[in-house]
Order: sequence, then C-alpha cells, then structure tokens
Amino acid sequence: MTDVNHPAPDFSLETAKELAQSHFGVSGEAGPLDSERDQNVRLATPDGGWIFKIVNASEPRSESEFQTALLEHLAHTAPDLAVPRLKMSGAGEALAYADGAGGSRHALRMVSWLPGKPFAQARRTPELLESLGGTLGKLDRALQGFIHPGALRSFDWDIRRAGDSRQRLHHIADADDRALLERFLDRFDAEVAPCLPSLRAQVIHNDANDWNVLVDEVGAPRVTGLIDFGDALHSLLIAEVAVACAYSILDMEDPIGAAARLAAGFHHEYKLHEEEVDVLFDLIAMRLVISVTLSAARRRQTEDNPYLAISEAPAWRLLRRLGAMKPRFATAILRHGCGFEATPGARAVTGWIAAHRKELAPILDRHPATLTKALVPYGDPHHPMTVDSAGQRPHEATAWWDDYCAKHGIELGMGPWGEARTVYAGDMFRSRFVEGERRIHHLGLDLFMAAGTKLYTPLAATVVSVEIEEDPLGYGGLVALEHRPEGCPPFVTLWGHLAHEVTTRLKPGDRLEAGDLVAMMGAPEENGGWAPHLHFQISTDPGLAARDILGVGEARYLDVWAELFPDASVLTGIPAETFHQSGRTRPEIVAARKETLLPNLSISYSEPIKFVRGEGAWLIDNRGRAYLDCFNNVCHLGHAHPDVVEAIAKQAAKLNTNTRYLHDAIVTYAERLTATLPDGLAVASFACSGSEANSLALRMARAHTGQNDAIVLDWAYHGTTQELIDLSPYKYKRKGGKGRPAHVFEAVIPDSYRAPVDWPVEEHAKRFAQNIAEQIEAMRAQGRAPAFFITESIPSVAGQVFLPEGYLKEVYALVRAAGGVCIADEVQVGFGRVGSHWWAFEMQGVVPDIVTMGKPIGNGHPMSAVVTTREVAASFNNGMEYFNTFGGNPVSCAAGLAVLDVIERDGLRRNAVEIGAYLLDRFRELQGRYEIIGDVRGAGLFLGIELVADRKTKEPATALARRINDGVRKRGVLIGTEGPHDNVLKMRPPMIFSRANADHLVSVLDDTIAAVLAEG
Repeated sequence: MTDVNHPAPDFSLETAKELAQSHFGVSGEAGPLDSERDQNVRLATPDGGWIFKIVNASEPRSESEFQTALLEHLAHTAPDLAVPRLKMSGAGEALAYADGAGGSRHALRMVSWLPGKPFAQARRTPELLESLGGTLGKLDRALQGFIHPGALRSFDWDIRRAGDSRQRLHHIADADDRALLERFLDRFDAEVAPCLPSLRAQVIHNDANDWNVLVDEVGAPRVTGLIDFGDALHSLLIAEVAVACAYSILDMEDPIGAAARLAAGFHHEYKLHEEEVDVLFDLIAMRLVISVTLSAARRRQTEDNPYLAISEAPAWRLLRRLGAMKPRFATAILRHGCGFEATPGARAVTGWIAAHRKELAPILDRHPATLTKALVPYGDPHHPMTVDSAGQRPHEATAWWDDYCAKHGIELGMGPWGEARTVYAGDMFRSRFVEGERRIHHLGLDLFMAAGTKLYTPLAATVVSVEIEEDPLGYGGLVALEHRPEGCPPFVTLWGHLAHEVTTRLKPGDRLEAGDLVAMMGAPEENGGWAPHLHFQISTDPGLAARDILGVGEARYLDVWAELFPDASVLTGIPAETFHQSGRTRPEIVAARKETLLPNLSISYSEPIKFVRGEGAWLIDNRGRAYLDCFNNVCHLGHAHPDVVEAIAKQAAKLNTNTRYLHDAIVTYAERLTATLPDGLAVASFACSGSEANSLALRMARAHTGQNDAIVLDWAYHGTTQELIDLSPYKYKRKGGKGRPAHVFEAVIPDSYRAPVDWPVEEHAKRFAQNIAEQIEAMRAQGRAPAFFITESIPSVAGQVFLPEGYLKEVYALVRAAGGVCIADEVQVGFGRVGSHWWAFEMQGVVPDIVTMGKPIGNGHPMSAVVTTREVAASFNNGMEYFNTFGGNPVSCAAGLAVLDVIERDGLRRNAVEIGAYLLDRFRELQGRYEIIGDVRGAGLFLGIELVADRKTKEPATALARRINDGVRKRGVLIGTEGPHDNVLKMRPPMIFSRANADHLVSVLDDTIAAVLAEG
C-alpha cells in the first residue's frame, strides 16, 4: 500500500526530462502537473505530447504493475475509449525505474497526453453530467472481468473503508462540523455498511474528480478524456458513480438532480442494480467525509501542497446541504433518474388501487364521486380563501367558502394534488434540494366540508401513529394508517387537520376494517389554523414517519413525488374529471347544437348535463360528478363493459365487412341468439337500430299476411321512422302529430292499476282483451283484416305497464284467428331484464311470430335484430333482396356475442331477479310512508312508481313527479318519468346493478320525496 504520508518525488524538471528521454525516447517542453502522491511532468511535443509519471517510492511494485496492466487491458478491450495510452520504454516495457534521493527507487511510466478542458473549469450542464456518467459506464463495462493482484489493495480512498474516517474526527476543530460527520458515519455504520458486501465489485477508476475529467464544450458539451488511474482498485461498482458525483455536483444549484443525471448516464451504458442506487446518496456523502477528514489529518504535514485542499471548502458546503436532506427523498430522486421506481413497489401500489377502486369503501358518509364538487381557490394568490388562510384568518376563509357553497350548491370542496399554492410561504417551505426554490405544489388531496364531518378508511388498516401537531400551518390532529391489502405492497395514508378527539379513540396498533370511522374534520382552532378540511395523502414508502411525509413539493420533482406520494383521488373514488376538464363548456355545446343540429333534438333537464365517461352503473360528467344511471337501458351490462369493449376492439382491428361476404360471427351469433328463444323462433336478421328492426318486422308481417292494417296499444312507441310514428300513439297523439292514421287501430292500455274498480282482478286479461276484439270487429266491418298486432311486452312509454296475466294469450288468439301475426317489441325489455326469463313475452306464456330487439343487444353498440318463424321468413322471401349495409357486420356480432356471454357467465338474470325483488320491497316501504305513491310495479330490473295526488281517485301527480325527477337528478341519480300523464317514475338500471346501488337509489328517492313534500 502506498504511504500517503511519504513525500512525493521531487526530481528537477531537467532530471525528469533526461529520464524521459533516456528511458522512453521522448523529449519536449517540460512543465509540472499537480499530484497528491506522485510527480507528474507534461512533455509538450508537436503531435500533442506526453505525461511522464514518476511514481511515489512507497508504492508497491504490484500496484505500479496493476496500473500498466489496466491501461493495456483497456487498449485491447476499448480502443475507442478516451483514456491515456501507454508508451513502451526502450526495453519494450511499460515501466522503467530510476533511483532518487536517499536511495529511494521510483517506477517510471509514460502515457499519452489527452486534449481537453478540465471538468473543474467547464460549465456543468445536465448534458455534460450525463456524458461523464456514460463515459464511466463504458469504462467500467470494459473493465468487467479484469483483475490484477495490485488491484486488491488496502486504501484510504476505498469507499468501503469510509467508516475509518471516524478515527480522524478529532482533527475536525468545529464541533458542529464534527457532529455533522458523526451523523453521516452513524448512518453509514448502521444502515449502509451491512449492505455493501452483497453489491457488485470490480476494478474501477475510483477518482473521477473534476481535475481528472477532460471535456469539450464546443457544440454539445461532452467528456473527451479520463486521466490519472492512480487510485484505481477493486471496489464497489457503485463507488465509481459516487466518487464522480461527489466532485461534479459541488456548489451546484441542484446537487441531487445533477447526481441523478450522472447516474442516469452511467446506467445507460452499464445497468445499475436498484440496491446499488439505494446506497448512492450515502456513498456520495461518505466520499466527501473521507476527503475532508483526510485533508484535516494531513493539513499540518502538507500545508505547502494546495492539491489536498483544492476542494475542501466546496466539500464542506455540499456536506452541510446533504445533511439537511432526507436521504429517502434524495434516493427517490436518484432512483427515478435511473428509471427505477422512486421507492420499491410504488407503481404496484397505484396499480392495485386503480384495479380495486370499485371495491373501496367511501371515505365520507356520501361517496365523494356523487357530490357536487368545486375546486377551492388556493391557487389564486389574491383570493379571499388564500389570503385569509395565509394571514391566519381561517374563520373568514371558512365563512367565504360556506357562502360560496350555499349559492352554488357545492357539497364538497377540493384541493387537488400538484396544485401550486402561494399560501405556502416562509422558511418551512424552502427546498432542501434546490437552492433558492420553494416548495409550493400540494402533494395531498384536500376535502373541504364542515368541521365534524366524519371520515372513514377506504380499506382495512392498522393505526401507525396518532398525534397533535401544534405548528402554525401544521396538520393539527394527524393520523397515519398502514394498509396491507392482499397482492399489494404495504403503503400508508396520512390524515391531517383532524379534530383532536381522535387521540381519545385511536392508538397505535389499533385495527380498522374498511368503512370504519377514522376521525372527524377539525375546526380551525384544532386543525392548524385552516378552514375545515381533510388533508389526505398516500405514501408508497411505508418506512416514512407521519411527520416525514412530504406534504408540499418542488415543481421540478413532481414526477418523483407522484410515485412517492401519488394522487389520492383514486383511493377516495373521486373521478379524474373533477380536476381535468376538456372540450367545450356546457353553454358552448348548447349554442353549437342550436346552430348545427335539428332544433327539435331535445336535451334532458333544464340544466343540461355534459357526460364525458361511463363506468358500470355510473355516468360521470365534465365536472367529475358521478350519477347513478337507472334510466339508460342501452348499456345493458353497464357502461363501457370491458368484455364488450375488448370484443369490439379486437374484431375491428381484424375485419369489418357486410353480409354479402362470408364470416363466422353472423351465423354463430344467430345460433346463440335464437337458442335463447322458444322453439319455432329460428330465423334471424340483423340491423342497426330498434326502429330498423321494427320496420323490417312490419315488412315481414305484411308480406306474410298480405294485409296492411295494424293493431297497437294506446300510448305505444315503436320507433323514429314515419311508418313507426304512424304506429305510435305516443307520437301521433301529441304535439306535432297528425292523429291516428286510417290503417291503425288503437286499443286501450291494459293497465290494471287504472282498470274499473268493479272488474275482478282475475278477469282483467279478458276484459282488456275484449277491446282488441272490438278493433278486429271494426276492421271486419270495413272489409279489412289485421296484418299484425305489435306491442312492447311491457309497455314502457305508457308508464311501465305490466300486462294482466294471460292478456297476450287472449290477444294472440284473437289476432291469429283474424289472420294477423303477433309481433313482440322487446327493444326495451329483452335480454333477461325481467330476470325470470330471457324475454318479457315469456312471462305471458306466449310465443310471438316475430320478435324485435335493439338497445341492450350490443351494450351501446348500434345493432338490432329480428327473429321470426321459418314460415314468416319464407313468405318474406318474395324475390326482393333484403340488404342492410351494416346489419350483421362482424364487429356488431362480436359485441352481441360478448353481451350474451356476460349475461350467462355472470348470472345477470339471477341478479335482476334478486335486486329487482329487493327494490320492489324497498319501494313498497316508501309507499307505506308516502301517500303520493299510488302503485309500485316491476319485474327484474324494469320498475315503475306511479305518483298520485289522491290514492282513491288516482289523480295523477304530474307536477310532483317532475319535481321529484329533477330532485333525484340534483342528488346524482338518473331516472325518468313516463305514462300518459307523465306521473310514473321509470327505472331501468343496468343488469349489473348491485344491492349497494339499490340502497343508494332508494335513499335518494326517500330524501327527494321528503324534500319535495316539505316544500309543498
């Protein structure tokens, strides 16, 4: 081992020139170069020059031979690498020897001079740092597998021996500086040194300080050379990066960011392991600790050698900055720079939360997604909320916010993740990483509601800590919970600004189940002086104590903090649209519709809703409010069902064409669809809408019977084409309609609720069917006969009317006896919606001649179908081709098959039976409490509540129904009103509707009816 205290060689320049000439045949203008232990002389020559090294006499021969072997190895394995190249002596050897003063013997070496400016004198740009890292990565990759006995040396500059610096602490005069080094050493001994034996080791340069690195700043700055292999040894691979970082980041505005760029450059060329990056921050610090303690220890002996102290002052400045940083955060920046997770498992945590978000318990009594929300204006420096909070006038801020919420119907205030807030002022928000930068970006999620609002854990947890933080602008009551869900790394949630009562209920170690009470929002006097709210935050690093979790971060490291402290809105169930709105505003869309679309294209509600996303039973508007959809029966399986989406996407990426070409999907789907129907209904045809399906059914019926006349039920609706408008009393009897056409015969609605009171219930079917007989007789009297009778199996627009038992048996017999065919319109009620059967007509024990289907058939994909008997199909085959360009295309058939698959696989008919029965029971409970509910009716998930002003007279409560419908919408649930008097609340929720969804619907109905009745 070289004796670092042994004096460096001191040959005169003339003697050095003579030695260079005699041993290596090199002559040139000589000039001295700095060196800590050896004597270096530059010999300038016309072709660039050489460096002549006279090695310290105390250096063992094996170490000198090691350096020459290393350079020879690089010459063969990395000839393009910018490192010195050896010049052989006259004897053909890389080393020569000369005697010095006092009988000392010195090894001599000649290496090529490399051009370039020292890194110490260059502008340290991110690109240059990355270039340095890349150069070292290439070097060490070239040194893989190289070994020499001289590399296995004991050396003060070996970072593995950093703990030896403790023996030199007595040379540090300042007590604070000494204490700083002791803290670094204590951490190294306890947490870092035990990890080092498991890390990769190889021969490394070990001294890429800013004077040993050469750069070219012309154009893109880059490293052009790496010199002085005097400190090379077999050590930790990551030490190469640590040593280079220690010198290159001195006095930089953002030293850890600079170190991350250097490490990223190395990683690009020579992949680092995560566990190596995990110790990099500490090893950077320990290289500086070695440097300042060695410098202090040698200062008296080498006061005349400025090389030793050249970087001591900047090293101390950097050590003090590193000492003020939290190592875990610095390591997160370094890990992220190399492309690793900021902390192990971070992405798995956010992935698990996203995948399981539908299973989480609500954090509030009402789910935040269903509440009307608005952003609290903490991002506006001049807003009263910001000014009053910053000025510690929380009651004024609270009063302003309460008034704003009351005027605009806001139920929940939001403070989003990442928001820049001028309220974060003072030294406590100064960045520890970036000189001169403040931390102003919020890293939690704020929920603003009244003091005392109860807060619940969204999933099971163990209490980690419960404390009161008294600091101004602090958290007040503060709770940390650890969560360990199956299949997910552990993570922590932080709950701040809580009422102090939490300390009397919770203690560390307590177990909470999902949905258990955590705490209540605190008043300003106990929450750190803020308007009442919850600061809710996730930490994917469970090793951080509650007070160490970073609540506010720097702009430049938001991508790092996003992994350490990800946005908690998903965990709370708040839709992303709450914070990220896109597209036109609602008024802009309304104006554009008026300008470019038909004026009679209606919009629901006096205050239109702009929906931007659907998911399951929910629709989310552009403000991030979720509405429970109990009305839109098009998405039969729920909005954006993943199976249907995948089926459509896969088939669309493969093939879409028309039925004039052969493809498997159409016949497969036809087989699957007809298999759900009674025997005899065996021939299918496909179209794109329910209206197209009904139009095709009419053509079939007329072709089969040779007749034209139709029998329909009053208030029926069958589609949008003119011939279907002519068959729809709901259209032709209302504004804009021209009345009943001559070929249409209209029967009364078979509504048992409004049947004459003297009719026995068991006779309702026959009594109502008699009106059909009267229509047939009216036709006969005119010498006419019915082509068809068409009805919805459960008349929907007529008010969710359930036909009396046996009604269709009576009617079908009458129609068929008169030569007509029977068409079942299942566009709204088919595909298992009634639960007990696939098709609603089956509840009547009949088999139609033609069945039409639409709406739910493709779960939102535009498709429809007609299924009929072979006899009717044969009659329709009259020589005229039936062709529908898009009907039965492969993509539509894929969607239809997926719908059938999901209904069967997930038992959705059974779900419809169970949830439908549950809802009917709950509705009847409401009926027992509210006189305005005259009738409750339904089957499966096709339900209606008829509202009346008087139960005896059954006077329709039309105005009340509209007010209740609007009130339900305002509370975040979508239903409709139907019936001739528009007094029936209509509900057709998706087949995936759950008991929790049902409870929410009933709760909102209950609250709304009570509120409307209270208003009078």
